[in-house]
Amino acid sequence: MNSFSIALDPLWLFLSLIPGGIGFVLFIYGKKQERWPQAAGGIVLMVYPYFATSVAALVGVGAVIGFGVWYAIRLGW
Repeated sequence: MNSFSIALDPLWLFLSLIPGGIGFVLFIYGKKQERWPQAAGGIVLMVYPYFATSVAALVGVGAVIGFGVWYAIRLGW
């Protein structure tokens, strides 16, 4: 068995589409409005599902990123 084989969990695959879609919309919005916290948060939301290895990691890291973007906006960035 190859050490790089991935067992594609259907739940993980479906859930990974959600932060990717939200990240894409957030990136486009941030780019058009020249709001860099939203644009950077969008890029991070699009990329991190590639590195999340479980559903719990996918949900947890997504929540942390979302909170970070929200907090940066609340600080006035």
